[in-house]
Amino acid sequence: MSEVEQSLEQAAQLLCAARRVVVFTGAGISAESGIPTFRDPGGLWEQFRPEELATPEAFERNPDRVWAWYWQRRAVMAAAEPNAGHRALAQMEPLFEEFTIVTQNIDRLHQRAGSRRVLELHGTIFEQHCHRCGRLYDGEELPADRAPVCPVCGGRVRPSVVWFGELLPSSVFQAAQSAAERCHVLLSIGTSGEVYPAAGIVWQAKLHGAAVVEINPRWTELSGLADVRIPAPAAQVLPELLERVRRCRQRQ
Repeated sequence: MSEVEQSLEQAAQLLCAARRVVVFTGAGISAESGIPTFRDPGGLWEQFRPEELATPEAFERNPDRVWAWYWQRRAVMAAAEPNAGHRALAQMEPLFEEFTIVTQNIDRLHQRAGSRRVLELHGTIFEQHCHRCGRLYDGEELPADRAPVCPVCGGRVRPSVVWFGELLPSSVFQAAQSAAERCHVLLSIGTSGEVYPAAGIVWQAKLHGAAVVEINPRWTELSGLADVRIPAPAAQVLPELLERVRRCRQRQ
């Protein structure tokens, strides 16, 4: 039995015995759908500096540049399709009493795959709001090349994503922490574990007694925390993990 097969079986046994599960996902799972990551070799932060595009100050300096860059990324994400990893997680959800996806991704691929309980820690690129007054813009026709002007206050409209230096949405973060404290197993999938406070969700689960399963081809900041580590891409191993959990449940 290979290392991956052995780890898959260990993870399946943990999930088979669990009632409440949290899945913590990062850019790695969406990279398998063709969406570029930020921190991997060749990633976006090798081409662009975060302070130029992903901070409130950058938007205030040059709102049209930031808006156009995010609008281009939005088009890439809209064209992407959920991969086998996203779909396996959606099919896993009904097997548990409580199954919560806590994602750092802004692409909504989990929802498009069919997952129902998804907490978006970093917001979503598919919603916009006024940077000054907070008015939401949903369904309006917006230009691709310049940040729209809010008709209410004259501020500029921005993507509803969390930038560096901004707080996570408090209600979403609190819900994620609560789910992590209650869960029996936490799956950490495709995340470097370098971005806080988001990565603290994994530590929260571990401190409250959950088993941690990491699925990632690369060693990460969270690898030493994992009870089981599956060193493979999510789209490759999650369908097999789903089938193993199903078979285990049928034997119970």
